[in-house]
Amino acid sequence: MNKETDVPTLSRRNFIGSSCCAAVGATGLLSALGSLRLMGAAASPGSGLPSTGADVAGDYKALVCLFLNGGNDANNLIVPSDSAGYAAYAAARSNLALPQTGLLPISPKSSDGRSWALHAAVPELQGLFTSGKAAILANVGTLVYPTTKAQYTGNTVPLPRQLYSHSDQQVQWQTSVPDKPSTTGWGGRVADLVDAFNANNQISMSISLAGVNTFQVGNQVTQYAVSSNGAILFSGQGGNIDSVRFRAQKDLFARTQGNLFETAFNGITAGAIADGDYLNATLAKSPAIATIFPNTNVGNQLKMIARLIGAASSLGLKRQVFFVQLGGWDTHAAQLTNASPTSGAHALLLSQTSQAVSAFYNATVELGAANQVTTFTASDFGRTYRSNGDGSDHGWGNHQFIVGGAVKGTDLYGRMPVLTVNGPDDTGQGRWIPTTSVDEYAATLATWFGVSAANLPIVLPNIGRFAKPNLGFLG
Repeated sequence: MNKETDVPTLSRRNFIGSSCCAAVGATGLLSALGSLRLMGAAASPGSGLPSTGADVAGDYKALVCLFLNGGNDANNLIVPSDSAGYAAYAAARSNLALPQTGLLPISPKSSDGRSWALHAAVPELQGLFTSGKAAILANVGTLVYPTTKAQYTGNTVPLPRQLYSHSDQQVQWQTSVPDKPSTTGWGGRVADLVDAFNANNQISMSISLAGVNTFQVGNQVTQYAVSSNGAILFSGQGGNIDSVRFRAQKDLFARTQGNLFETAFNGITAGAIADGDYLNATLAKSPAIATIFPNTNVGNQLKMIARLIGAASSLGLKRQVFFVQLGGWDTHAAQLTNASPTSGAHALLLSQTSQAVSAFYNATVELGAANQVTTFTASDFGRTYRSNGDGSDHGWGNHQFIVGGAVKGTDLYGRMPVLTVNGPDDTGQGRWIPTTSVDEYAATLATWFGVSAANLPIVLPNIGRFAKPNLGFLG
C-alpha cells in the first residue's frame, strides 16, 4: 500500500510478468497491451494538474450497474404477504420460507390483486421504495423471443444458449444477445453512442470497480478499471529510493523504440501511469463526500463511484457508465441458518446491498445529482422456488430493483409469475419463464440515458422482437 496515495499498487515486475510472460507471439503481446489499456483508458491526454472539483453539470447522467454475481434468490427478496399467498409460498419453499411476521410490507401503486413484502434484511430498500425512489421489475430474464410455457415445452421458439450456466447467462445478461456470440456488451454499445456528450473528457466514461467485465466492452469506448481507493498504480510512486526507481522506469517508457510492439507497450503503459496520476489528483482536489457508507465490499465500490461523480465536471464527463459487482449469490448451500431463515448467507448479502445502495442514493442527493444517477441490479438468473434442502438451484426469470431520483418508484413493473411449481410460468422446480426480457429492461435504461429510438437496435439487436422497448419505470 502506498502511504501517500492510499491506493493499491502493483509491482512493475509482477505487472509486466503477469501481462507479458505469456506473450510468446503477437497474439499474447496484444492481449497484454489490452490489459494495460484497461488500466489506462484515457479519452484524451491529461495536461497538468486538474482544477478543483465543480458541481455536477445539469445535463450529466450516470448509469450504475450493480451485478449480483451467482444468481440472486429474489423469490425471497419479494414475498407474497396475504394469507393465501403466503401459505402457498411457505409450503412450496419449505425450509427456505421466511417467517411472515418479519416481512417488510410494500404497497405498489399497480396491483395484480396480490399483496407483497420484502425480506427483513432490506429496510433501506423498503424505505427507498416507499418514498418513490425505487421500483421493482418482476420476472425479467434472457429471452430470444417472447416465450410461453407451451412454446418452451414444445420447443417451438429458440431459447437462450446454455440457459442455466453461470458463465453463459452472465455474458448474455451483459450483452443482451442470448442467441449468438457477441463481442461487445450493451453498456459498451450505449457508451459508444453517447460518448459525444463528453467533449473534453480526460478519462474513459466507462469505469469498472470490479475489473474486466463484458457489460462495458464497446467498439470505441474502453472500460477503465479502478479500485475502491482510486486509480490502480505501480508501486514506487512515493518515497525516496522507490520514487527514484519509478522515475527511471517512466523515463524508459518515454524512450523511442525501434520495435512496433515495444513502442505500443511503452506508450500504453506510460498512458496508464499518467491517467492514474491524473485521476487520483482530481479525486484529491474534489470535495469530500459527507455521506457515511458501510465499510463493505459493495459499500466501498459505491463510495468510490460517488466520489467519481463528484469529480465528473473536473474530468470533463457528462455521461458515465459504472460497473459494480458483488459475488456470493450462488446459494446452493447455507442459504440460511437452521436457527433462523432470516439469517445466513443470503440475508447477509441482501443487507449489505440494501445498506450500500441506500447510502449511495443519499450521496447522490448530497451531490445534487439524485435525478441524474440511476442504479439498477442484474444477476445471472433467478433460483428455484423449491428448496434443495440447504439452498436453491439455478433458475431463470428473476426480480430486479432500480433506484434513483428519476425512477417512477413505489411500483412493481412487469408481471409477477404465478408462484406455483409446475404452474403456467414454471419450467420445473419453480424456474420461472421470464415475462420481461433483458432487452426491454436495457432499452428503458438506455432511452433515459440518451439513446434515441432509432439507435436502440444498435444497442439491442433483438429489441424489435419485444413489445415494450420502454417499460415506464424512468421519467
